[in-house]
Amino acid sequence: MNSLDGFMMRRFRGFLPVVVDVETGGFNVATDALLQIAAVMIEVDTEGRLKRGVTHTYHVQPFPGSNIEAASLQVNKIDPWHPLRPAIDEQDALQRIFKEVRAGIRLQGCRRAVLVGHNAWFDLSFVNAAVARCGIKRNPFHPFSSFDTATLAGAALGQTVLAKASTVAGLGWDSASAHSATYDAERTAELFCTVCNELSASYLRAEARARDLGWQDPAPDPILSAEAEEP
Repeated sequence: MNSLDGFMMRRFRGFLPVVVDVETGGFNVATDALLQIAAVMIEVDTEGRLKRGVTHTYHVQPFPGSNIEAASLQVNKIDPWHPLRPAIDEQDALQRIFKEVRAGIRLQGCRRAVLVGHNAWFDLSFVNAAVARCGIKRNPFHPFSSFDTATLAGAALGQTVLAKASTVAGLGWDSASAHSATYDAERTAELFCTVCNELSASYLRAEARARDLGWQDPAPDPILSAEAEEP
């Protein structure tokens, strides 16, 4: 068996980190439109280092009656009504991303996904609101736990703004591409991997202590396992 088999499950206690970024028509999750969503898979290389995987991104049609603030469109540069914008229904976009996330969960031997985001509460709140609005019963993401790269970068790098944290981490930053869900999600994924990889020695020490204490991996939750196995 490869020494990296089950690494992601052990590293994050059964959770698969998936980076998500959303572009919206405002800040109110109940009334403002979801306009774009991107999800970036996190993988592990042959040396046990995390790396950015495949990006799945979709433009989203505003749900009926949704609010769209002009100030938000000035930031994200989205024209929701442009005839060439390849937008799909909100439920379709979520289901497509959830399918890929479930496949990643199975591949990595995890039990559920956990959303990684820069100010993750914002992205998770919009995802949860859209899930409820669409009546989706099986959401692969944990409903309230998340990994916030603003917090991680603040602790590890002394910077909480994504552009500045990416720059000081040596990842670079293109201001012209910023505020696209795809670009921001990919930079967030690289930042998350960078911080986690820098902490690898600390993690290995903690894993050894846990092993010495006789701690075992948590027993699978049958409900979460069923969600992960959904085709």
